[in-house]
Amino acid sequence: MDYSEIKNLINDIGQSNVDEVNLEFPDGIKISVKKNNQVVKEVVKENTIETTENSRQTTIVKENEEQNEDCKIIKSPMVGTFYSKSSPTANPFVKVGDKVKKGQVLCILEAMKLMNEIESEYDGEIVEVCVKDDEMVEFGQALFKIRP
Repeated sequence: MDYSEIKNLINDIGQSNVDEVNLEFPDGIKISVKKNNQVVKEVVKENTIETTENSRQTTIVKENEEQNEDCKIIKSPMVGTFYSKSSPTANPFVKVGDKVKKGQVLCILEAMKLMNEIESEYDGEIVEVCVKDDEMVEFGQALFKIRP
């Protein structure tokens, strides 16, 4: 499968009612696309919460979600690797507390050796950077929270 076929597949899934697709080809290539961000978050929570403190940590997560209800979320438009800066020695594009304008570059997502600049969809203040540098992100995964 070449890049354009994968991109078309992701776009088709994005426009359909399907939430998740897992493909495995005979040559060993595996493609996994998940649209439903809530499912991914639940899996992450189950993996990171210790059973002895489950109720306390769950409460903390709910409180944080309530505090950020007025925030807009910038989600990943593709599967790729998150980069907060243009080069290893450069400053991050944005950090918590920065004021941003619609169209301002927030980060870079690398997908299939292509560097894609992700721009802000809103004017506002960066409240949270939801992903760490060099981390893999899924389609629809929250990247930034912005308070308008």
